Formats: sequence, structure tokens, C-alpha cells
Amino acid sequence: MSVLQGIIDTYAQFFDWHMWAEVLTDPVAWGLIGTLIILEGLLSADNALVLAVMVKHLPPDKRKKALFYGLLGAYAFRFIAIGIGVYLIKLWWVKVLGAAYLAWLAIKYFIDKYKGGSSEEEESEGINKNSLLIRLFGTFWGTVASVELMDIAFSVDSVLAAFGVSNEVWVLLIGGMLGVLMMRGVAGLFLTLIDRVPELETSAYVLIMIIAVKMLLSVFHIEVHHVTFFSILLVTFGATFIVHFMNKKKAEGK
Repeated sequence: MSVLQGIIDTYAQFFDWHMWAEVLTDPVAWGLIGTLIILEGLLSADNALVLAVMVKHLPPDKRKKALFYGLLGAYAFRFIAIGIGVYLIKLWWVKVLGAAYLAWLAIKYFIDKYKGGSSEEEESEGINKNSLLIRLFGTFWGTVASVELMDIAFSVDSVLAAFGVSNEVWVLLIGGMLGVLMMRGVAGLFLTLIDRVPELETSAYVLIMIIAVKMLLSVFHIEVHHVTFFSILLVTFGATFIVHFMNKKKAEGK
């Protein structure tokens, strides 16, 4: 009963307007939200491309509807995941599992990069297996179901990363909701940015590893101060552009 009450109390915070006012006037909170949005944008650029491929077979007018319904599902899932997660993340073993999963994502990315693999190709191959949903629900609603499932898969990674950044309910909610919107609305901008600065994709997974370490340290009651965390972010992005210009000069030299 205490678990259920804890979850209910967490959802009650969503409607605490006093806390909402504090978040809107707290520069640190906006810094954390900005971090989540940037991270979401970098990680979701390829995800948005995958979703675009998934609805490509539909007529143009139905493509937008399928993505819109998927967007609603993504919002609903994140609202539920964040509400329950705020309570669960207080348990040390949940933090350990979350940190391990985020670390695995980063390690897998670098292993695939070393091998020359493409996560996008793997996801595209997985999409073809969703033909069962199309047979069950028809072309349009089967595609919507596929988009929903893919959105949930993408959301798991994002929500865990968000919990590594902050445990504040409204920070998580705003960052998560704006993150979904960015995946659909500004994904093209991030795709263009990554095309111009490919090293940014690697930086996103470096940040995922940093967040995993931050989450693991919190298990041992070692909290990384916000100033330190933001400084690490700035150094990471600064190093990204330095490496990019060095690689660019090498390419021009050849």
C-alpha cells in the first residue's frame, strides 16, 4: 500500500503549482531542462529518421496522422514512466540497473562504431518484422501500432537518461515532453547538424556514459554538483568541435 501511495504522491506533484513556479524561476532547473532537450535532440535525430521510414508506405495524408497518433502515445508513455520512475529511482538497485543499461547503450554504440555497424540498419531490419501488426490491424493502424512500439523503445532510453540528470519531477516532465516534441519537430535540424559535425553523435553517447556514472555514484551518496556537471558538458561539447575541426583539416590536407 505504501508503494501505491508513493506513486500517487508522485503524480500529485505534477499539479503542485507552487513547485511549478519555483522551477520556472530557477536557472539551474532550466539548465537541466536544456541539457535534456539537447541530449534528446542528438539521440533522437536517427530515431526520427527511422519513424519516417516506417510510415513511408502510407499515403502522404495518412503519414502525418500515423506520426501524430504515435506522438500522443509517446507523451502518454513518458507521463506514466516518469511518474512511476520518480518513485522507483529512489531504490538503489533500480539506479544500479539504470546506470548499467545506460552504460551498455554507450558501450554498444562504440563497439558497433568500431565494427562499422549501423544501429539504424538494425532498427530498419527490425521494422520489417512488424508485418504481423499490419495483418492484425490493417495497414494504417498496424503502422500506428508499430510507431507506438518504436516510440516506447526510444522513450525507455530517454527517460533513463533523464533520471540520471535529475530527479526533480517537473524538470523530468518538461524535459521529457519537450524532448518528444523536438524529435518530431526539430529532428531535421539535428540531422543536418550531425551531418555537418558527425562527432556530435559520438558526444551524445559520451554524455550517456557520464550520466550513467553520475547515476551510479548517487547510489553511494556521492552527488555531482550542478556546476561540475554543466562544466563537464561544456568541456565535452568544446572537445567535440575541436576534434571536428582537426578532422576537417586532416581531410583537407589529404
